[in-house]
Amino acid sequence: MAPLNKLQERYDYICIGGGSGGVASSRRAASYGKKVALIESSPHLGGTCVNVGCVPKKIMWHAADLADRLRHASKGYHFENVPPPQFNWASFKPQRDAYIRRLNGIYEKNLEKEKVDYYGGTARLVSPNEVQITPSDGSEPYVIAGDYITVATGGRPTIPSDDQIPGASLGIDSDGFFDLEDQPKRVAVVGAGYIAVELAGVLHTLGSETHVLIRREHVLRTFDPILQDTLTPWMEHTGIKIHKNTSVIKVEGQKGGELTVHLNDGTQLKVDCVLWAIGRHANTEGVGLEELGIQLDKKGDVVVDEFQKALFVEGKPQLQNIFAIGDVQGKALLTPVAIAAGRRLSNRLFGPEKFKNDKLLYEDIPTVVFSHPTIGTVGLTEPEARQKYGSAVKIYKSSFRSLYFSQIEEEHKEPTVYKLIVVGEEERVVGVHIIGQGSDEVLQGFAVAVKMRARKQDLDDTVAIHPTSAEELVTLR
Repeated sequence: MAPLNKLQERYDYICIGGGSGGVASSRRAASYGKKVALIESSPHLGGTCVNVGCVPKKIMWHAADLADRLRHASKGYHFENVPPPQFNWASFKPQRDAYIRRLNGIYEKNLEKEKVDYYGGTARLVSPNEVQITPSDGSEPYVIAGDYITVATGGRPTIPSDDQIPGASLGIDSDGFFDLEDQPKRVAVVGAGYIAVELAGVLHTLGSETHVLIRREHVLRTFDPILQDTLTPWMEHTGIKIHKNTSVIKVEGQKGGELTVHLNDGTQLKVDCVLWAIGRHANTEGVGLEELGIQLDKKGDVVVDEFQKALFVEGKPQLQNIFAIGDVQGKALLTPVAIAAGRRLSNRLFGPEKFKNDKLLYEDIPTVVFSHPTIGTVGLTEPEARQKYGSAVKIYKSSFRSLYFSQIEEEHKEPTVYKLIVVGEEERVVGVHIIGQGSDEVLQGFAVAVKMRARKQDLDDTVAIHPTSAEELVTLR
Protein backbone atom coordinates (compact mmCIF):
# COMPACT_ATOMS: atom_id res chain seq x y z
CA MET A 1 0.00 0.00 0.00
CA ALA A 2 1.56 3.28 -1.10
CA PRO A 3 1.28 6.22 1.33
CA LEU A 4 -1.64 8.52 0.60
CA ASN A 5 -1.80 12.22 -0.22
CA LYS A 6 -5.20 13.65 0.68
CA LEU A 7 -5.91 17.30 1.32
CA GLN A 8 -8.24 18.49 4.11
CA GLU A 9 -9.32 14.99 5.01
CA ARG A 10 -11.26 14.61 8.29
CA TYR A 11 -10.71 11.63 10.60
CA ASP A 12 -12.06 10.28 13.84
CA TYR A 13 -8.52 9.44 14.93
CA ILE A 14 -4.99 10.32 13.83
CA CYS A 15 -1.86 8.50 15.01
CA ILE A 16 1.45 10.28 14.52
CA GLY A 17 4.04 7.53 14.30
CA GLY A 18 4.01 4.12 12.62
CA GLY A 19 5.83 2.12 15.25
CA SER A 20 4.35 -0.67 17.33
CA GLY A 21 2.22 1.63 19.49
CA GLY A 22 0.85 3.79 16.69
CA VAL A 23 0.05 0.84 14.45
CA ALA A 24 -1.62 -1.11 17.27
CA SER A 25 -3.72 1.86 18.38
CA SER A 26 -4.77 2.84 14.86
CA ARG A 27 -5.76 -0.70 13.92
CA ARG A 28 -7.75 -1.15 17.12
CA ALA A 29 -9.61 2.14 16.48
CA ALA A 30 -10.33 1.09 12.89
CA SER A 31 -11.70 -2.24 14.13
CA TYR A 32 -14.48 -0.24 15.81
CA GLY A 33 -15.45 1.24 12.45
CA LYS A 34 -13.68 4.57 12.92
CA LYS A 35 -12.02 6.53 10.16
CA VAL A 36 -8.32 6.45 11.05
CA ALA A 37 -5.10 7.94 9.68
CA LEU A 38 -1.53 6.99 10.52
CA ILE A 39 1.50 9.12 9.65
CA GLU A 40 5.06 7.78 9.55
CA SER A 41 8.17 9.75 8.61
CA SER A 42 10.60 6.90 7.94
CA PRO A 43 10.47 4.67 4.84
CA HIS A 44 9.46 1.62 6.86
CA LEU A 45 6.67 0.89 9.30
CA GLY A 46 7.30 -0.90 12.59
CA GLY A 47 9.38 1.65 14.45
CA THR A 48 12.45 0.85 16.50
CA CYS A 49 11.40 -2.67 17.46
CA VAL A 50 10.95 -4.06 13.98
CA ASN A 51 13.69 -2.14 12.20
CA VAL A 52 16.55 -1.48 14.64
CA GLY A 53 15.49 -3.06 17.92
CA CYS A 54 13.84 -6.15 19.36
CA VAL A 55 13.46 -8.21 16.19
CA PRO A 56 16.86 -7.86 14.46
CA LYS A 57 18.52 -7.86 17.91
CA LYS A 58 16.91 -11.21 18.80
CA ILE A 59 17.94 -12.62 15.43
CA MET A 60 21.55 -11.63 16.16
CA TRP A 61 21.23 -13.13 19.64
CA HIS A 62 20.06 -16.41 18.08
CA ALA A 63 23.14 -16.39 15.83
CA ALA A 64 25.40 -15.85 18.84
CA ASP A 65 23.58 -18.48 20.88
CA LEU A 66 23.99 -20.96 18.03
CA ALA A 67 27.73 -20.26 18.00
CA ASP A 68 27.87 -21.26 21.66
CA ARG A 69 25.85 -24.41 21.00
CA LEU A 70 28.23 -25.41 18.19
CA ARG A 71 31.15 -25.02 20.56
CA HIS A 72 29.41 -27.22 23.10
CA ALA A 73 28.39 -29.85 20.55
CA SER A 74 31.83 -31.33 19.97
CA LYS A 75 33.56 -31.15 23.34
CA GLY A 76 30.56 -31.53 25.61
CA TYR A 77 28.13 -33.67 23.64
CA HIS A 78 30.63 -35.62 21.50
CA PHE A 79 29.35 -34.72 18.08
CA GLU A 80 32.07 -35.41 15.54
CA ASN A 81 33.29 -33.26 12.66
CA VAL A 82 31.81 -30.07 14.11
CA PRO A 83 34.18 -27.26 13.09
CA PRO A 84 34.69 -24.20 15.26
CA PRO A 85 31.94 -21.71 14.37
CA GLN A 86 32.91 -19.02 11.89
CA PHE A 87 30.19 -16.42 11.46
CA ASN A 88 29.85 -14.66 8.10
CA TRP A 89 28.35 -11.30 9.11
CA ALA A 90 28.52 -9.88 5.59
CA SER A 91 26.36 -12.63 4.09
CA PHE A 92 24.00 -12.92 7.07
CA LYS A 93 23.09 -9.22 7.19
CA PRO A 94 21.22 -9.11 3.85
CA GLN A 95 19.24 -12.20 4.85
CA ARG A 96 18.32 -10.65 8.20
CA ASP A 97 17.40 -7.36 6.54
CA ALA A 98 15.23 -9.13 3.98
CA TYR A 99 13.23 -10.66 6.82
CA ILE A 100 12.75 -7.20 8.36
CA ARG A 101 11.55 -5.82 5.01
CA ARG A 102 9.04 -8.68 4.90
CA LEU A 103 7.75 -7.62 8.31
CA ASN A 104 7.45 -4.03 7.07
CA GLY A 105 5.28 -5.30 4.25
CA ILE A 106 3.08 -7.23 6.69
CA TYR A 107 2.58 -4.04 8.72
CA GLU A 108 1.46 -2.22 5.57
CA LYS A 109 -0.90 -5.02 4.58
CA ASN A 110 -2.43 -5.05 8.07
CA LEU A 111 -3.13 -1.33 7.86
CA GLU A 112 -4.69 -1.81 4.45
CA LYS A 113 -6.78 -4.73 5.69
CA GLU A 114 -8.09 -2.63 8.61
CA LYS A 115 -8.71 0.32 6.22
CA VAL A 116 -6.31 2.66 8.03
CA ASP A 117 -5.12 5.49 5.77
CA TYR A 118 -1.31 5.52 5.78
CA TYR A 119 0.54 8.80 5.11
CA GLY A 120 4.27 8.92 4.46
CA GLY A 121 5.86 12.12 5.77
CA THR A 122 6.65 14.19 8.83
CA ALA A 123 3.77 15.39 10.96
CA ARG A 124 3.33 18.60 12.88
CA LEU A 125 0.40 19.64 15.05
CA VAL A 126 -0.78 23.05 13.84
CA SER A 127 -3.92 23.19 16.01
CA PRO A 128 -5.58 20.90 18.55
CA ASN A 129 -7.38 19.12 15.71
CA GLU A 130 -5.12 19.62 12.69
CA VAL A 131 -1.91 17.93 11.56
CA GLN A 132 0.28 19.24 8.78
CA ILE A 133 2.01 16.54 6.77
CA THR A 134 5.19 17.23 4.84
CA PRO A 135 5.34 14.31 2.38
CA SER A 136 8.45 12.17 2.15
CA ASP A 137 8.41 12.53 -1.65
CA GLY A 138 9.10 16.27 -1.41
CA SER A 139 5.67 17.41 -2.55
CA GLU A 140 3.84 20.33 -0.95
CA PRO A 141 2.71 20.04 2.68
CA TYR A 142 -1.00 19.62 3.39
CA VAL A 143 -3.27 19.39 6.42
CA ILE A 144 -5.59 16.68 7.71
CA ALA A 145 -7.91 17.01 10.71
CA GLY A 146 -8.96 14.62 13.44
CA ASP A 147 -11.20 14.52 16.49
CA TYR A 148 -8.57 12.67 18.50
CA ILE A 149 -4.80 12.70 17.96
CA THR A 150 -2.17 10.41 19.49
CA VAL A 151 1.54 11.16 19.44
CA ALA A 152 3.49 7.92 19.09
CA THR A 153 6.73 9.19 17.60
CA GLY A 154 8.97 6.97 19.73
CA GLY A 155 12.56 7.72 20.64
CA ARG A 156 16.09 7.41 19.38
CA PRO A 157 19.54 6.61 20.80
CA THR A 158 21.50 9.33 22.57
CA ILE A 159 25.07 10.08 21.50
CA PRO A 160 27.28 12.70 23.16
CA SER A 161 28.05 15.73 21.05
CA ASP A 162 31.60 16.41 19.92
CA ASP A 163 31.53 19.40 22.27
CA GLN A 164 30.87 17.07 25.20
CA ILE A 165 33.30 14.36 24.10
CA PRO A 166 35.61 15.27 21.21
CA GLY A 167 35.33 12.68 18.47
CA ALA A 168 32.12 11.14 19.83
CA SER A 169 30.59 11.33 16.36
CA LEU A 170 33.19 8.82 15.15
CA GLY A 171 31.18 6.19 16.98
CA ILE A 172 27.84 4.60 16.16
CA ASP A 173 24.68 4.00 18.16
CA SER A 174 22.46 0.92 18.44
CA ASP A 175 20.74 1.89 15.17
CA GLY A 176 24.16 1.94 13.51
CA PHE A 177 24.90 -1.54 14.82
CA PHE A 178 22.34 -2.92 12.38
CA ASP A 179 23.91 -0.95 9.52
CA LEU A 180 27.32 -2.61 9.96
CA GLU A 181 28.15 -4.44 6.74
CA ASP A 182 31.02 -6.39 8.31
CA GLN A 183 31.75 -7.60 11.80
CA PRO A 184 34.21 -5.30 13.59
CA LYS A 185 37.22 -7.13 15.00
CA ARG A 186 37.53 -4.84 18.05
CA VAL A 187 34.65 -2.96 19.67
CA ALA A 188 34.24 -0.60 22.61
CA VAL A 189 30.64 -0.55 23.87
CA VAL A 190 29.94 2.45 26.10
CA GLY A 191 27.10 1.91 28.54
CA ALA A 192 25.84 -0.38 31.28
CA GLY A 193 22.16 -0.79 30.36
CA TYR A 194 20.44 -3.68 28.68
CA ILE A 195 21.17 -2.48 25.14
CA ALA A 196 24.90 -2.30 25.90
CA VAL A 197 24.82 -5.73 27.54
CA GLU A 198 22.91 -7.36 24.70
CA LEU A 199 24.99 -5.97 21.84
CA ALA A 200 28.26 -6.59 23.66
CA GLY A 201 27.20 -10.19 24.26
CA VAL A 202 26.37 -10.72 20.60
CA LEU A 203 29.63 -9.20 19.38
CA HIS A 204 31.77 -11.13 21.84
CA THR A 205 30.07 -14.48 21.28
CA LEU A 206 30.43 -14.10 17.52
CA GLY A 207 34.15 -13.49 17.92
CA SER A 208 34.81 -9.75 18.26
CA GLU A 209 37.23 -8.49 20.89
CA THR A 210 34.76 -6.64 23.07
CA HIS A 211 35.30 -3.92 25.66
CA VAL A 212 32.46 -2.59 27.81
CA LEU A 213 32.99 0.81 29.41
CA ILE A 214 30.84 1.46 32.49
CA ARG A 215 30.81 4.34 34.95
CA ARG A 216 30.45 2.19 38.07
CA GLU A 217 31.08 -1.40 39.18
CA HIS A 218 28.20 -3.33 37.61
CA VAL A 219 26.09 -3.56 34.48
CA LEU A 220 22.28 -3.28 34.65
CA ARG A 221 22.31 -0.94 37.65
CA THR A 222 18.51 -0.47 37.64
CA PHE A 223 17.92 -4.23 37.90
CA ASP A 224 17.82 -6.33 41.05
CA PRO A 225 21.28 -6.58 42.66
CA ILE A 226 21.36 -10.37 42.28
CA LEU A 227 21.20 -9.97 38.49
CA GLN A 228 23.96 -7.36 38.50
CA ASP A 229 26.14 -9.47 40.77
CA THR A 230 25.66 -12.59 38.65
CA LEU A 231 25.94 -11.21 35.13
CA THR A 232 28.84 -8.77 35.56
CA PRO A 233 31.45 -11.33 36.68
CA TRP A 234 30.14 -13.92 34.22
CA MET A 235 30.61 -11.51 31.31
CA GLU A 236 34.16 -10.97 32.49
CA HIS A 237 34.67 -14.73 32.88
CA THR A 238 33.67 -15.31 29.25
CA GLY A 239 36.29 -12.84 28.04
CA ILE A 240 34.44 -9.54 27.72
CA LYS A 241 36.73 -6.82 29.02
CA ILE A 242 34.69 -4.64 31.39
CA HIS A 243 36.33 -1.32 32.25
CA LYS A 244 34.78 -0.18 35.52
CA ASN A 245 34.56 3.37 36.90
CA THR A 246 35.43 4.49 33.41
CA SER A 247 34.40 7.35 31.17
CA VAL A 248 35.47 8.36 27.67
CA ILE A 249 37.48 11.58 27.40
CA LYS A 250 37.85 11.71 23.63
CA VAL A 251 37.91 9.55 20.51
CA GLU A 252 40.46 9.97 17.74
CA GLY A 253 40.80 8.44 14.30
CA GLN A 254 38.68 8.12 11.19
CA LYS A 255 35.25 6.59 10.83
CA GLY A 256 35.66 3.18 9.28
CA GLY A 257 39.28 2.96 10.40
CA GLU A 258 41.13 2.41 13.64
CA LEU A 259 39.88 4.52 16.54
CA THR A 260 41.74 5.48 19.69
CA VAL A 261 39.52 5.80 22.76
CA HIS A 262 41.04 7.92 25.53
CA LEU A 263 39.78 7.00 29.01
CA ASN A 264 39.62 8.98 32.23
CA ASP A 265 42.41 6.93 33.85
CA GLY A 266 44.84 7.99 31.12
CA THR A 267 44.77 4.69 29.23
CA GLN A 268 43.82 4.20 25.60
CA LEU A 269 41.94 1.55 23.67
CA LYS A 270 42.55 0.76 20.01
CA VAL A 271 39.32 -0.42 18.41
CA ASP A 272 37.59 -0.56 15.04
CA CYS A 273 34.19 0.56 16.34
CA VAL A 274 32.87 2.62 19.25
CA LEU A 275 29.24 1.84 20.04
CA TRP A 276 27.39 4.32 22.24
CA ALA A 277 24.63 2.68 24.29
CA ILE A 278 24.12 5.34 26.95
CA GLY A 279 20.38 5.84 26.74
CA ARG A 280 17.56 7.08 24.54
CA HIS A 281 15.48 10.24 24.24
CA ALA A 282 12.04 11.06 22.87
CA ASN A 283 11.31 12.22 19.32
CA THR A 284 9.42 15.40 20.22
CA GLU A 285 11.28 17.98 18.16
CA GLY A 286 9.36 19.52 15.28
CA VAL A 287 6.03 17.89 16.19
CA GLY A 288 4.47 21.19 17.33
CA LEU A 289 3.91 20.02 20.90
CA GLU A 290 5.38 22.97 22.77
CA GLU A 291 3.70 25.47 20.47
CA LEU A 292 0.35 24.02 21.54
CA GLY A 293 1.41 24.16 25.18
CA ILE A 294 1.82 20.41 25.68
CA GLN A 295 3.99 19.76 28.70
CA LEU A 296 7.40 18.11 28.31
CA ASP A 297 9.51 17.03 31.26
CA LYS A 298 13.20 17.87 31.67
CA LYS A 299 14.17 14.86 29.53
CA GLY A 300 11.88 15.96 26.70
CA ASP A 301 9.23 13.29 27.28
CA VAL A 302 5.54 14.12 26.89
CA VAL A 303 3.86 14.32 30.30
CA VAL A 304 0.65 12.29 30.38
CA ASP A 305 -1.99 11.30 32.92
CA GLU A 306 -3.00 7.75 33.78
CA PHE A 307 -5.17 7.56 30.64
CA GLN A 308 -2.28 8.65 28.33
CA LYS A 309 -3.81 12.13 27.87
CA ALA A 310 -1.19 14.80 27.24
CA LEU A 311 -0.99 17.43 29.96
CA PHE A 312 -0.65 21.11 29.12
CA VAL A 313 1.49 23.77 30.75
CA GLU A 314 -0.03 26.13 33.28
CA GLY A 315 -2.16 28.81 31.66
CA LYS A 316 -3.17 26.62 28.71
CA PRO A 317 -6.53 24.82 28.53
CA GLN A 318 -6.29 21.10 29.38
CA LEU A 319 -7.53 19.72 26.07
CA GLN A 320 -9.09 16.26 26.16
CA ASN A 321 -8.27 15.00 22.66
CA ILE A 322 -4.47 14.73 22.45
CA PHE A 323 -2.64 11.66 23.80
CA ALA A 324 0.85 10.14 23.86
CA ILE A 325 1.86 6.49 24.01
CA GLY A 326 5.07 4.51 23.80
CA ASP A 327 8.63 5.74 24.23
CA VAL A 328 7.69 9.38 23.61
CA GLN A 329 6.03 9.53 27.04
CA GLY A 330 9.09 8.16 28.78
CA LYS A 331 7.63 5.34 30.87
CA ALA A 332 8.57 1.67 30.45
CA LEU A 333 10.28 1.89 27.07
CA LEU A 334 9.18 -1.52 25.82
CA THR A 335 7.35 -2.51 22.63
CA PRO A 336 4.60 -4.55 24.35
CA VAL A 337 3.95 -1.58 26.65
CA ALA A 338 3.39 0.75 23.68
CA ILE A 339 1.11 -1.82 22.04
CA ALA A 340 -0.89 -2.41 25.23
CA ALA A 341 -1.25 1.31 25.95
CA GLY A 342 -2.29 2.04 22.36
CA ARG A 343 -4.92 -0.68 22.24
CA ARG A 344 -6.36 0.26 25.62
CA LEU A 345 -6.54 3.90 24.57
CA SER A 346 -8.50 3.04 21.44
CA ASN A 347 -10.72 0.68 23.43
CA ARG A 348 -11.60 3.52 25.79
CA LEU A 349 -12.11 6.16 23.10
CA PHE A 350 -14.00 4.08 20.57
CA GLY A 351 -14.93 0.73 22.08
CA PRO A 352 -17.99 -0.55 23.95
CA GLU A 353 -19.09 0.58 27.40
CA LYS A 354 -17.09 -2.12 29.17
CA PHE A 355 -13.89 -0.32 28.11
CA LYS A 356 -14.88 3.15 29.32
CA ASN A 357 -12.12 3.13 31.96
CA ASP A 358 -9.59 1.00 30.08
CA LYS A 359 -5.97 2.00 30.69
CA LEU A 360 -2.56 0.42 31.07
CA LEU A 361 -1.27 -0.01 34.62
CA TYR A 362 2.44 0.72 34.65
CA GLU A 363 3.34 -1.75 37.37
CA ASP A 364 4.45 -5.38 37.35
CA ILE A 365 5.57 -5.08 33.73
CA PRO A 366 7.75 -8.05 32.79
CA THR A 367 10.87 -7.65 30.75
CA VAL A 368 13.79 -9.76 29.62
CA VAL A 369 17.41 -9.08 28.71
CA PHE A 370 18.92 -11.12 25.90
CA SER A 371 22.26 -11.39 27.58
CA HIS A 372 24.37 -14.56 27.80
CA PRO A 373 22.71 -16.08 29.83
CA THR A 374 19.30 -14.46 29.48
CA ILE A 375 17.51 -12.54 32.24
CA GLY A 376 13.83 -12.25 33.15
CA THR A 377 12.42 -9.82 35.68
CA VAL A 378 9.02 -8.62 36.87
CA GLY A 379 7.85 -6.59 39.85
CA LEU A 380 9.86 -4.88 42.56
CA THR A 381 13.60 -5.24 43.05
CA GLU A 382 14.73 -6.07 46.56
CA PRO A 383 15.76 -2.45 47.36
CA GLU A 384 12.40 -1.20 46.04
CA ALA A 385 10.50 -3.79 48.05
CA ARG A 386 12.37 -2.99 51.27
CA GLN A 387 11.78 0.72 50.78
CA LYS A 388 8.06 0.11 50.29
CA TYR A 389 7.39 -2.73 52.73
CA GLY A 390 10.32 -2.62 55.18
CA SER A 391 10.74 -5.66 57.41
CA ALA A 392 7.73 -7.41 55.83
CA VAL A 393 9.96 -8.47 52.93
CA LYS A 394 11.25 -12.02 52.68
CA ILE A 395 13.62 -13.41 50.06
CA TYR A 396 13.74 -16.89 48.54
CA LYS A 397 16.58 -17.69 46.17
CA SER A 398 18.46 -20.53 44.57
CA SER A 399 21.66 -20.87 42.53
CA PHE A 400 22.30 -23.84 40.27
CA ARG A 401 23.33 -24.92 36.75
CA SER A 402 20.89 -25.92 34.07
CA LEU A 403 20.96 -29.65 33.25
CA TYR A 404 22.16 -28.77 29.76
CA PHE A 405 25.52 -27.77 31.25
CA SER A 406 26.02 -31.09 33.02
CA GLN A 407 27.96 -32.26 29.97
CA ILE A 408 29.88 -29.04 29.42
CA GLU A 409 33.33 -28.22 30.76
CA GLU A 410 33.27 -26.48 34.13
CA GLU A 411 34.59 -23.16 32.83
CA HIS A 412 31.69 -22.90 30.36
CA LYS A 413 28.85 -23.79 32.74
CA GLU A 414 26.57 -20.73 32.78
CA PRO A 415 25.12 -19.71 36.12
CA THR A 416 21.42 -19.82 36.92
CA VAL A 417 20.06 -17.79 39.85
CA TYR A 418 16.37 -17.49 40.76
CA LYS A 419 14.99 -15.03 43.30
CA LEU A 420 11.50 -14.49 44.68
CA ILE A 421 10.58 -11.42 46.69
CA VAL A 422 7.51 -11.85 48.91
CA VAL A 423 5.82 -9.60 51.47
CA GLY A 424 3.61 -10.02 54.52
CA GLU A 425 2.28 -13.02 56.36
CA GLU A 426 0.53 -14.21 53.21
CA GLU A 427 3.87 -14.02 51.38
CA ARG A 428 2.46 -12.32 48.29
CA VAL A 429 4.95 -12.45 45.43
CA VAL A 430 5.97 -8.90 44.47
CA GLY A 431 9.13 -9.64 42.50
CA VAL A 432 10.62 -12.41 40.37
CA HIS A 433 14.20 -12.04 39.13
CA ILE A 434 15.85 -14.85 37.20
CA ILE A 435 19.02 -15.33 35.18
CA GLY A 436 20.07 -18.47 33.39
CA GLN A 437 19.41 -20.49 30.26
CA GLY A 438 15.79 -20.12 29.15
CA SER A 439 14.91 -17.33 31.58
CA ASP A 440 13.44 -15.27 28.74
CA GLU A 441 10.84 -17.97 28.09
CA VAL A 442 10.30 -18.93 31.73
CA LEU A 443 9.29 -15.47 32.89
CA GLN A 444 6.05 -14.90 30.98
CA GLY A 445 3.97 -17.37 32.97
CA PHE A 446 5.32 -16.20 36.30
CA ALA A 447 4.56 -12.61 35.29
CA VAL A 448 0.90 -13.66 35.09
CA ALA A 449 1.19 -15.03 38.62
CA VAL A 450 2.61 -11.74 39.93
CA LYS A 451 -0.12 -9.78 38.14
CA MET A 452 -2.73 -12.01 39.79
CA ARG A 453 -1.17 -11.31 43.22
CA ALA A 454 -0.10 -14.91 43.69
CA ARG A 455 1.24 -16.02 47.06
CA LYS A 456 4.32 -18.12 47.64
CA GLN A 457 1.91 -20.89 48.70
CA ASP A 458 0.28 -20.79 45.27
CA LEU A 459 3.64 -21.54 43.72
CA ASP A 460 4.32 -24.25 46.29
CA ASP A 461 0.95 -25.85 45.50
CA THR A 462 1.87 -26.11 41.80
CA VAL A 463 3.34 -29.44 40.74
CA ALA A 464 6.83 -29.01 39.29
CA ILE A 465 7.72 -29.90 35.69
CA HIS A 466 10.85 -32.06 35.82
CA PRO A 467 13.59 -31.80 34.74
CA THR A 468 13.46 -28.06 34.01
CA SER A 469 15.04 -24.95 35.42
CA ALA A 470 11.60 -23.37 35.85
CA GLU A 471 10.58 -25.97 38.43
CA GLU A 472 12.94 -24.28 40.87
CA LEU A 473 10.48 -21.39 41.21
CA VAL A 474 7.79 -23.71 42.59
CA THR A 475 10.12 -25.61 44.93
CA LEU A 476 12.00 -22.78 46.66
CA ARG A 477 12.37 -23.14 50.44
